[in-house]
Amino acid sequence: MIPIHELLNRIRWDERYGAADFTIGYYDRLEGEIIRVAVGEMLFDKDDRFDFQFIDESGVLHTVPLHRIKQVFKDGQLIWERTH
Repeated sequence: MIPIHELLNRIRWDERYGAADFTIGYYDRLEGEIIRVAVGEMLFDKDDRFDFQFIDESGVLHTVPLHRIKQVFKDGQLIWERTH
C-alpha cells in the first residue's frame, strides 16, 4: 500500500491525477467517527509533513495528523484504506 503522504503528494502535484474529485476520511477522536474532508479544503504547511489543517463550516481551524487518515476516495470510489 502506498504511504498516505505519497498519495497526497501525487494528488496535489500530478495535475492529471489530481484533477479528479478527492475526499479523505479521517478518524476524529472527539466525535468517535470518520469525518470526510475534500482534498481541496485541506491546508498544508510546507515545513510540516505530519499533518494538515482545514477550516470547518463553523469557521474552526482543525489540525489533523496524517496518521489519522483512514480512507481516500477518488470520484466517490474508495481507493485507499488503512484498517488499523
